[in-house]
Amino acid sequence: GEVAMMRTRDERDVSLSKVKRLWAPEFLRRGNMQLWIGTLIVGAIVLMAVLAPLLTPYSATYQDLAEALDDIGTPGHPLGTDQLGRDIWARLLYGGRTDLSVTLIAVVIPLVIGTILGALCGYFGGWFDILIMRLADIVTAFPFYVLVIALVFAIGTGTTSIYIAISVVSWVAYARIVRGETMVLRRKEFIDACETSGLSHLQIIGRHIIPNTVSQAVVYAMSDIVMNINVIVTLSFFGLGIVPPIPDWGQMMSDGQQFIMSGNSSLTLIPGLTVVLFSLGLSFLGDGIANVLKTGR
Repeated sequence: GEVAMMRTRDERDVSLSKVKRLWAPEFLRRGNMQLWIGTLIVGAIVLMAVLAPLLTPYSATYQDLAEALDDIGTPGHPLGTDQLGRDIWARLLYGGRTDLSVTLIAVVIPLVIGTILGALCGYFGGWFDILIMRLADIVTAFPFYVLVIALVFAIGTGTTSIYIAISVVSWVAYARIVRGETMVLRRKEFIDACETSGLSHLQIIGRHIIPNTVSQAVVYAMSDIVMNINVIVTLSFFGLGIVPPIPDWGQMMSDGQQFIMSGNSSLTLIPGLTVVLFSLGLSFLGDGIANVLKTGR
């Protein structure tokens, strides 16, 4: 009887294991909850931004002064309206489209530039490495936010200015990460074998150096996205970022701050909490990816 009970228990455990394998992702089965939570939060926000036209009947710029400053829960306006009668839910969704697209581009540009420069510095060394690293030292001598705001103020408002300002500052971190990884990889035997086989330096960098060093830069990019989304929102809050009437979370917070004392704090809190939630999700996602690269799961 005892043997039969043990056999039944084992069969039940095997059945449960099969069920888990059917519905649970690999990283969830192996305990990487950070990756799961980050993917859930970031994926939900990105999906809502992409599906914005299907989730609201209003455009982000449609105004109805007769319905200005409606409260949360008003029929037809689940999150209420702003001072111009614009639907907050619609502006939140379309503002997410704006901020996420700008943030993504503002990360990809310095990632590409920094990865290429870092790989070249780490591989060749010499005067080129000294020149690029001294330039990096000059950039990092200034606080990140101060330098970005100063550049945007000098260049002018708009998405192009944001791309230029963030790229001028952010490439440094990627270059240093890839440079360090390349210097280690440069001493490996298979790199010497590639040189012996007749591959050019650029072929070695493109085929072997960058593919084997870019993963650490991608992990850093997750935290860089958090910083960039906050920079973009901050710039828009002070009127230096996205140009109205294009919806933007920072502009929504700026427009709503004048109504906090009158009891309409949700105009500022809703986009503010969205930024916090998205940043939290990216932090979890970055930690989860780092765990995958370190442990392989």
